[in-house]
Amino acid sequence: MPVTQDIVATYRGPGKVVSRLLAAGPREDRLLAMLMAACVILFVARWPALARQAHLTGEELNMLLGGTLLATVFLFPLLLYFIAFLVGVIGKPLGWQGSGYAARLVLFWALLASTPLVLLNGLVAGFIGAGPGLTLVGVVWFAVFAWFWWRGMVAAHRYGAGVAA
Repeated sequence: MPVTQDIVATYRGPGKVVSRLLAAGPREDRLLAMLMAACVILFVARWPALARQAHLTGEELNMLLGGTLLATVFLFPLLLYFIAFLVGVIGKPLGWQGSGYAARLVLFWALLASTPLVLLNGLVAGFIGAGPGLTLVGVVWFAVFAWFWWRGMVAAHRYGAGVAA
């Protein structure tokens, strides 16, 4: 199924999509592509806010973009790999049946599937700026991301335990 259709399907049932992705077999190249796509979208989502900041403060836009590129596309993926590792390691003593691959897949997919809301957050930050609207969109994004991650972890646990999702 195309990624865009999987993203839409994730909003209806995150566990089903994760189960389908896990059933396709372990492919690290697919995980890296998901992660890098999500990080590039995160970078692009920051453009309106950075343009607003550069306009209002007189800062150099290219410098702001360069720092954001370094943070989101080069450093953030390393942090996400570390978080997925920690979740997998901490989950094992707690009875989680998923693999390290499943922990990475669930985290990276939750981030990629929630990127439409990240783009909305970027637009609100760029056109409206700080305020209750930006806070509301940020909270909604985080709640959706956390829901996708949680339901994905449950599906990965069931998949690892051999239980149908």
